[in-house]
Amino acid sequence: MGNLLAYLFGIISLIIVIPSTIPFLGWGNWLALPLIVVGIIFGALSSNNGGRNFCLIVFLIAAVRLTIGGGFI
Repeated sequence: MGNLLAYLFGIISLIIVIPSTIPFLGWGNWLALPLIVVGIIFGALSSNNGGRNFCLIVFLIAAVRLTIGGGFI
């Protein structure tokens, strides 16, 4: 159940992160980061690692985009 919730939070976050790669929409990553962290927590509590790993990849994409944009652009 936790793995399914992790995938669900990861997919919702990915839907927010993808458009946030466009310049001047980087603030969307700040909205997605708390959802990603919740997904990582649910994935860590699960017996499977797939959902957690998916959320970590989405987190990495969002973090790299925020780093490139200086945190808010």
